[in-house]
Amino acid sequence: MSAIRSNAAGPAADPRHDALLAGSDAATRVAVVRAVALLAVVVVALAFTGAFDRERLVEGLPALAQIGSEMLPPDFARWRFWMRPLLDTLAMSVAGTALSVVLALPVALLAAPNTTPNRAVQQAARTLLNLLRSIPELIMGILFVAAVGFGALPGVLALALHSVGMVGKFFAEAIEHADARPIEAARAAGGSRLQVIWHAVLPQVMPQMADTTIYRWEYNFRASTVMGAVGAGGIGTELMGSLRLMDYPQVGAILLCILLCVTVVDGIGQRIRRRLA
Repeated sequence: MSAIRSNAAGPAADPRHDALLAGSDAATRVAVVRAVALLAVVVVALAFTGAFDRERLVEGLPALAQIGSEMLPPDFARWRFWMRPLLDTLAMSVAGTALSVVLALPVALLAAPNTTPNRAVQQAARTLLNLLRSIPELIMGILFVAAVGFGALPGVLALALHSVGMVGKFFAEAIEHADARPIEAARAAGGSRLQVIWHAVLPQVMPQMADTTIYRWEYNFRASTVMGAVGAGGIGTELMGSLRLMDYPQVGAILLCILLCVTVVDGIGQRIRRRLA
């Protein structure tokens, strides 16, 4: 009779199953709390910056629509004068990206703990990357225009140095997460530090580095279009000149040219990434 009552009551609960459910519930509660906290931070930031100021938004949208209507139809009468600045913009993005990769790689090797055991050197390298990343490229453009004069060169230098901070950070993280087994094998075989990096580290992280380089080139092309605002050459110079004259049809035409070029650059980047995959 007692056996029948035991069977009717169901099988005994598994303590491990209860612990698993309790842990899952706790993890869910923590995730919900974090999501709510993040949402609260976002709402506070939006309120702090005036994103909920309905009066300003209602007044601003018609003005924005007015400017947009004045850009139509776009005026392409001076398109021949934009070819050289567009080529300058493309050259600035390519040169700036290439220079940033050359400069970022050694700094990234110094910032990664598995290629630089010295903690002080690691910290110094990471501080340098943080510094370069924290200074906007436009500010660097102003400094380099004051140093070397107007033209594409200050734009290249500004894009390159600002990019070193971001490219170096991603390179260092890729190097840090490289598989330790090939590195240990190369060291056990008697390889020097340079040989270990060349034969055991770089082959592992080369795909991630190529991806980062392509993405940064796409970003630098978009960033180089506004470097003309500080006299660093490129199509941005033509754009700022048209804005100062309030020639909005020409502004619209230049923006369409920039959009076309950005689309082409993004397409080239996607094809290169597919080939490297």
